[in-house]
Amino acid sequence: MSDAAQPTAAEVRAAAEAVKTALDRHLAAVERRTGEDDPAVYEAFNELAAAAEEYDELLYDRYDEVTPFEIPASDSGVLPPYQGPEEANALSVLIRRDYAVAEPQRLRAQAQRIADLDSGTAGESPAAAAAGSSVHTALGVLFGEFEPDEIASRHKEFGLEEGDSTLWVTAADEPAEPGEWLDAPFDHADPYHVVCRFDVSAVFDDDPDDDGIDSGVRVRVDRDAVAVLEELHDADDADEVDEVDVIDIEDDRSPLDADR
Repeated sequence: MSDAAQPTAAEVRAAAEAVKTALDRHLAAVERRTGEDDPAVYEAFNELAAAAEEYDELLYDRYDEVTPFEIPASDSGVLPPYQGPEEANALSVLIRRDYAVAEPQRLRAQAQRIADLDSGTAGESPAAAAAGSSVHTALGVLFGEFEPDEIASRHKEFGLEEGDSTLWVTAADEPAEPGEWLDAPFDHADPYHVVCRFDVSAVFDDDPDDDGIDSGVRVRVDRDAVAVLEELHDADDADEVDEVDVIDIEDDRSPLDADR
């Protein structure tokens, strides 16, 4: 790192003070905790971890020194305890799927084929002729023609390669007003209202599959759903799932309790 990019001594000192403040807040939250899943303790823990990590990085960048702190890695399966309505009157399903464009030529060709079939002119119209002109245009054609679930099931056909994916089901007392969240669909997701969550990632499986790609599923649900998932995992139609790691909401402990 160049001298110009190094943090100043004042910045390192400020980060150290932030760690001290976070330590005091964490201890106060622990002393006032109301149960094993107290959200105040959960938040104080995360604030302390973030402050310690920031200090550790600045200390190293400025002085080439490290701290004895072991900063816990982020865990996509850890959520705060559920605090939403007991009987939800509405729900939101938040989905993210990542893809790599593995075969751009295949993607453009498929988009051109779709446009030609829709127009019936085999590329004679200007719009149809431009369908396969770029990856950007091809993606617009593809996602405009097919539902996301169909693209997920046929991704190889379209020259795409699957990455991580996640699905969150969140509960609410009342449905959102029409058009209320369209400009920022994920900004209002409350982690305390997540009823269940399904994560698919290569990091959840140590054994590569036949293609050399690790895959697995992490599931966070309630006790009744745990029993259903375990039964499904043993069934023949669940063979495609390499691993189901079930995290029971009622048994979840805060990160502070993980080593107890």
